[in-house]
Order: sequence, then structure tokens, then C-alpha cells
Amino acid sequence: MLRAAGVGAGDEVVVPAFGNVEVAESVTLAGALPVFADIDPVTYCLDPQAVEAAVTPRTAAVVVVHRFGRRADVGRFHALGHRHGLLVLEQGESEAPYEETAQRRERAAYLDRKLKGVRTPDGGDGHTYQQYVVRVPGNGRPDRDAFARALRAKGVDCRVPVKTPVHRLPEFRRYLSLPQTEQAADETLALPVDASLTKREVQRTASACNALGGLFQAAF
Repeated sequence: MLRAAGVGAGDEVVVPAFGNVEVAESVTLAGALPVFADIDPVTYCLDPQAVEAAVTPRTAAVVVVHRFGRRADVGRFHALGHRHGLLVLEQGESEAPYEETAQRRERAAYLDRKLKGVRTPDGGDGHTYQQYVVRVPGNGRPDRDAFARALRAKGVDCRVPVKTPVHRLPEFRRYLSLPQTEQAADETLALPVDASLTKREVQRTASACNALGGLFQAAF
């Protein structure tokens, strides 16, 4: 799509650093330069204000990535694109069947009610919970990675959604500060809410988290 729109050598394309490296790689393959902007800490999608601050006379496009089942504020990005004459592209997530999405939302609602000691996701704007991502802030006590190891030891299939922001990878290293991106990479943990989970398995996830949650209360 970038090539078809004439984006190439000498152009800059604003992309998120929180997420898949493939987005930045696609910009490079088109011959353009990926420029990284920070994310909104609630949606984990690009922050429109951060994108606007990253725009230069060489900026040709913005790639907006919808993340974890939350959609970015596409209207604001199209308005930004109109102001600056930029192409705005979206990378979506695969759509799950309605019944599966409803089951994920049901499991997410249960965890929202039951979890303690972690920060649960904001469910606004039609969240489909492709991933149920909580925050485990570090406060000098056991951090997110220790929390994840303890959960796995209890049989909870959790995972770190973004281990290293793209602007910290060797092939795309940039010496810039993206505080929300970096904090999210340090704190986020995806808990299972798959439609295949039984009620008992979801309850076990909540119980396992809460058994550790007291360690993290001081972070709030």
C-alpha cells in the first residue's frame, strides 16, 4: 500500500514502536524511513498528539495499528492527515466470530471484577479483548517478569505482549525517549481470556493473580 501510494526514498512514515517489528520493516522495504511516535497508555495505539509532534516536511504517511482489541482514534488521525497532507493507513486485527468475542468479553468482565493488585484494561470503545492486558507496575518489589513466572508456575498461560519496543531493537535503534511505550513494554502482561477456557480456568487465573496481588498494592 505504501508503494502503491508513491511512498519511497526520502519519505518518512510515522509508526508505533510498541508492537510488531513488521510494520517498521514494511516501511523500510518501501524505501522510506520509519519514525517512531509514542502511544496512548490506555489504548496502546499511537497517540495523535505524539504523531503530530513527529511530523516533518518529509513525512508522507502514518500507519495506525489497532492493538489488543482496542481501536485507535481513527477520526483524529484522518483529521491530522488532512491538515498535513499525509496518507493514513490502518493495520487491523483479525476479526473473531461474534460468539467468540462475546465469550472473551464475558471472561474479561469476570477478571475486571475479581482481580486485585494489577491494573485491569480499560474496556471502552467496543474492546474485543483479542488480548486481556493488565499492568504490573514495578516498585522495587517483584516486577512484571517475576509476576509472570509465578503465574506460569501456577499453571496460568500468561505472556508478555511486547518484550522490546521496536526503537530499542538493533536494526531500528533510535536514541529517543518514548516514555509511554517503554513503560508499557515493562509493565504489560496478557492473561488468558480465550473462548475455549472453562469457568474454573478463569477463576484459577484470578485466584493465582490475587494470591500475588498483595505484593503490588504499594505501586498504586
